[in-house]
Amino acid sequence: MNLLFKALAHPVRRRIIDMLRAGPLASGDIAAEFDMAWPTVTGHLTALKEAGLVDAERAGASIRYRLNISAVEEALAFLMDLVRTGDPAAKPQET
Repeated sequence: MNLLFKALAHPVRRRIIDMLRAGPLASGDIAAEFDMAWPTVTGHLTALKEAGLVDAERAGASIRYRLNISAVEEALAFLMDLVRTGDPAAKPQET
């Protein structure tokens, strides 16, 4: 889970995840949205893939990236549990 939150910490990676919410995209289409060198975009995509946030599949000469919903759900469940930790209603009451 550490890799997941580390990947989410970078604004470019969060933007890529937002882009993938609409559906799979080729790496070239993702890179076209950013004013940065191709190796930099590849590094961001690799970080997202290693964190389990995206899946990659070869489609001819390009690679298509797809959002991995289960990893997002895992992060969300962790955050929801964290929020409930501070919620007095979520704690058992003493009798």
